[in-house]
Amino acid sequence: MEKNRFCRRCLLKEASPEDYQKYVERFIKGADPSARAEEDIYQERLKACLGCEKLSAGTCLACGCYVELRALARSSRCPRKPSRWKR
Repeated sequence: MEKNRFCRRCLLKEASPEDYQKYVERFIKGADPSARAEEDIYQERLKACLGCEKLSAGTCLACGCYVELRALARSSRCPRKPSRWKR
């Protein structure tokens, strides 16, 4: 495995926290701009997730997603009822 490459045949629990963080950052940077939420909306969503009791180690316990990735997509919605995201 290359030093800075995430192994696609490994589980996330097998990756170091540093490798996981690099993987998430690389995904965010490489996301299709037309599918991304605007930066202010993205930050607003993350702030709402930070205040939610369902957040655990970057994961939403309501649906199992990684909140930084879910919040990034323009079409995403908060899985909670009622939603914690305003938009």
